[in-house]
Amino acid sequence: MSVGRRAAALLLGAVALLSACTASADEPAPEQRATVASTETDLAPCPEQPDEPATGDLAGVAPLECFSGGTLDLGRGQGVPTVLNLWASWCGPCREELPLVQELADLGGDRVRVLGVISQDGVPQAASFADDSGVTLPGAFDRDGEVAAALGLQGLPHTVFLAADGSVVFVKLGPVASTDELRALVAEHLGVQL
Repeated sequence: MSVGRRAAALLLGAVALLSACTASADEPAPEQRATVASTETDLAPCPEQPDEPATGDLAGVAPLECFSGGTLDLGRGQGVPTVLNLWASWCGPCREELPLVQELADLGGDRVRVLGVISQDGVPQAASFADDSGVTLPGAFDRDGEVAAALGLQGLPHTVFLAADGSVVFVKLGPVASTDELRALVAEHLGVQL
C-alpha cells in the first residue's frame, strides 16, 4: 500500500472513531439526558407569574423548566422585584456564592423573589450540588445558557436584577462577596430594603 493510501486509510479510520465517540450538536451529552422533571431535589417550585408580557432583553428567552415544578417565563413580568442568580455546579465562584443567594432568598420573603438559573450544566450535577449545599430557592434549568447569551454574558456567576415588569435593571458581573452586598444591590437597584 502506498504512503498516500495508508495516510488516507488512517485518516478515514480516525474520523470514524471520533464520530462514534462524540455526541452530535443536537443530542445532549449523557449527563444532561436526565430530565428536570424526573430529578428529585429540595429546590422549591417556580412561583406563578402574572400573565403580562415582560419588556426588555429577556422577553425572547424560551420558558425554562423548573426542578420542582412550574416554569420560569422571562417573557412575562414577575409581578415583584426579582433577583436571578446564574450558576452551575462546575463553577467554583458559584459554589461559594450560592449559599449567600439562598440567604437573600430567605430574607426576601414576599418583597423580593430570588430564583436560581442553572446555566450550562447537567441536571444530575446541578441537583446534587444544590442538595449538598442546602439550597432550596426555586431553580430553573437553562442547559444552553440562553439567559446569559440574551444579555451578552460569558462565564459565571452573574446576578440579574429584574423590575416587577420583567425588565433588566442591573446585572452584577461575577460573584458577590456577602449577603450584605446582595442586600445593598437590591436596595440600590430594586428599591427594596431587606
